[in-house]
Amino acid sequence: MQEAFILTIPDDAKLIPLVFDSPHSSRHCPPDMQAVAPEAALMSGWDAYVDELWSGAVQHGATLLAARVHRSYIDFNRSRSDIDPELLDQPWPEPIKVSEKSKAGMGLIRRYALPAVPMYDRKLGIAEVQQRIERYYDPYHAELQRLINAAHARFGRSWHIDCHSMKSVGNAMNIDNGARRPDFVLGDRDGSAADPVFTAWVAQQLQGMGYVVKINDPYRGAELVRAYSDPQRGRHSMQIEINRALYMNEQSLERSAGFATLQQHLTQLAQAMSRYIIDQLN
Repeated sequence: MQEAFILTIPDDAKLIPLVFDSPHSSRHCPPDMQAVAPEAALMSGWDAYVDELWSGAVQHGATLLAARVHRSYIDFNRSRSDIDPELLDQPWPEPIKVSEKSKAGMGLIRRYALPAVPMYDRKLGIAEVQQRIERYYDPYHAELQRLINAAHARFGRSWHIDCHSMKSVGNAMNIDNGARRPDFVLGDRDGSAADPVFTAWVAQQLQGMGYVVKINDPYRGAELVRAYSDPQRGRHSMQIEINRALYMNEQSLERSAGFATLQQHLTQLAQAMSRYIIDQLN
């Protein structure tokens, strides 16, 4: 069994160049993680049920890739070189590029589960970090790249949706600490990762369903959107953040009464994306 991801693909006859990935929707923490952060703190970073919310996209020709491991163990939405030196018991043997996320304790491997809540009571060894990268990070990224490349090779263009959820209010580890968030945030890295026309079209679809939508505020899209996008060559990537208050209880982590409605709306959005893409290809 592939440890890093679950892949769900449509019938070949229905296949369109639309790839969804859900990098943070697994709550599985491998035994070697040995975190000391409380369960509630760990799961506050879990994009609960996001893969389920988007599962209906497959029936409309999209492919869905979902992670099998918790984001705190290793975060697929960070650069491979975004190593936090504060976590390690000795210097990393390769060049590193410490991002603002790492400085806040949210790099490739998390130092904090929540503000002032450490993940570990120890330093991590070089070998265990390398194992996480080789066993999980590299296979996930290789598969996503393969899917996008195959779609682009077959159809001449590709569309990639990176799927996430967000707390209803930002905390001290976020740039919008204390701010109440909209229903959806679409991130295309200020138009550098996807055609802004497509981004605006997705926003209009969601607004037509009654949702409040912002673009690139407070989330612009991170590594998974950056790494595989090139809109000038027909490779479009967009990050979609969903406000958790729409579909779950943020304290108990249980699905709320809004889950089924939101899931239905996202399936409708995926169907509309399918028609949009087919129109673009014709």
